[in-house]
Amino acid sequence: MEMTTRMTRTMDPRAKKIFKGILVAEVLGLFGVYCLFNKMNTSQDFRQTMSKKFPLILEVYYRSIEQAGMYGIRQQDQEKWLNSKN
Repeated sequence: MEMTTRMTRTMDPRAKKIFKGILVAEVLGLFGVYCLFNKMNTSQDFRQTMSKKFPLILEVYYRSIEQAGMYGIRQQDQEKWLNSKN
């Protein structure tokens, strides 16, 4: 009688820890991106701060909302910031 053994794959405990760490980092990263996007989406003053400190991130924000079909926010921001300088 031939016995077949079932091969089960188990992860090395170190690999599990690394996998969990990467998963947690990704979830935290997504949460951070969501919070940043939400803050930029609701605060024109925060967008102005972002334009001074991190213009590339603000450009990504503008392009993403324009890709979603929401136009005019970039122009509103630029008009307000120009008027506030004068």
